Amino acid sequence: MTHVFTPAAPAAVPVEGGGTFPVHRIYCVGRNYAEHAREMGHSGREPPFFFLKPADTVVPVAFGATGAIDYPGLTSDLQHEIELVVAIGKGGRDIAAAAAREHVFGYAIGLDMTRRDRQSEMKKQGRPWEIGKAFEQSAPISPIVPIARSGVLSGGAITLAVNDQPRQQGDLSDLIWSVDETIEQLSRAWTLQPGDLVFTGTPAGVGAVQRGDLMEGRIAGLGALRVVVR
Repeated sequence: MTHVFTPAAPAAVPVEGGGTFPVHRIYCVGRNYAEHAREMGHSGREPPFFFLKPADTVVPVAFGATGAIDYPGLTSDLQHEIELVVAIGKGGRDIAAAAAREHVFGYAIGLDMTRRDRQSEMKKQGRPWEIGKAFEQSAPISPIVPIARSGVLSGGAITLAVNDQPRQQGDLSDLIWSVDETIEQLSRAWTLQPGDLVFTGTPAGVGAVQRGDLMEGRIAGLGALRVVVR
């Protein structure tokens, strides 16, 4: 088959220890920490819900380096959301939570950048809010650490600071829906594929950033993700 134009290179994330992880889809879990749900005007353990980002929204940033993203248009309220990202290495449908870890290739630190004003406007109108979530460079991400190196991450600090000032602080054990449960629920709605990334939700403390701000997200067992807004 001959393409009518040269296709873009597929999105990929470096793997700690060598190689790259080709990205298939990016799934994101909404309101998966109780305190964050409350700060967004919700409470309780509601059924999980999901939204997607295009694969090419990833911005890989090496450990020890400082990445950069552009401040997007159509917003005056760009907000940070630090998240544990789960990389799927083995696909499947209707995966039981007890078997979910067999499908995990590794973990990364991710930022779900959000045009909060656009998201809020769409919510009020009852319309889809991709414009608030699925824009270019909205998913900065660290290298993926294979689970063989990190071990299973079910607890540990998850934090974000802006210009060295603490903003978000939580623990992976505070996830309303655990990684295993999330994979189970996702795989009921979609057939998961090798190359899928799952952003698992953010703790409380989300807030706005401006041009020139430096975000530093950390997850115990993974290291740090540093990204400047330009």
